[in-house]
Amino acid sequence: MINYLKLVNFEFNRSAKLFAVLLGITLVIQIAGVIVMSKMYLNMANEKIYEDLMPKAEFLSNFGQMSFLSVTRSVWFLGPIALCIAAVGFYIFLIWYRDWFGKNTFIYRLLMLPTTRLNIFYAKITNILLLTFGFVAFQLILMPIETMVLKWMLPKEFRVDMNIKEIISGMPELNILIPTSIFDVIVIYGAGFMVVSILFTAILFERSFRWKGIFVGSIYSLVAITVFISPLLLQEFILNGYFYPIELFALEIVMGLIVLAGSIWISGFLLKNKITV
Repeated sequence: MINYLKLVNFEFNRSAKLFAVLLGITLVIQIAGVIVMSKMYLNMANEKIYEDLMPKAEFLSNFGQMSFLSVTRSVWFLGPIALCIAAVGFYIFLIWYRDWFGKNTFIYRLLMLPTTRLNIFYAKITNILLLTFGFVAFQLILMPIETMVLKWMLPKEFRVDMNIKEIISGMPELNILIPTSIFDVIVIYGAGFMVVSILFTAILFERSFRWKGIFVGSIYSLVAITVFISPLLLQEFILNGYFYPIELFALEIVMGLIVLAGSIWISGFLLKNKITV
């Protein structure tokens, strides 16, 4: 356990600069987005009310009040989130390949550590989870600040105040990234954890067998996903809706655990027997 925690700390320290940069980009762009879009709304209001002499009530009736959802649906808000998601997706591969292709071929030092090699797998996948949860937590911290900025920018009669739960519920994209129930957290992030484990195993196939490994890893990924969705395929095309929704969900959980356990076992086997120093 101590060796695993040391590896987790080591991996996180290696990604800390990238993590900090992405948080900084998210902070600056989203805050700037709140300010820019608030000013655009105010400029439109001033133009209609003071230049076109439109009554304030008519303006509000025609154009409505501005809410924070107007910001969340813009590229100012969604752009940094998409950037962070893309960065985590890219880092899933970088976290392994930089150990082989870096200046000092660091993977050799990792493989020679006096600990089970599977701890390397656990540490890297834990780091991906920490980065993901870190981005989500930062966004949760940032949204109350952004709603406060919106309140500073707009008079009360021109805005609709919303709490964080209302904002998340009003944005399907946010509802996926920030589930509002423990059940949804387990389902969404559990599925994500399984997918990352499949990708890690495919990477280790490639590292073990090179060009042949790309083919084997691709086949493995396809088989793993097929196993995972097999209850859905059976329900749709063979059994004609035989299972109740709760039964189908339970089968998906079981299949997911089987795929996850298979990925971990295969990865441990490859690290121990096929990847040499």
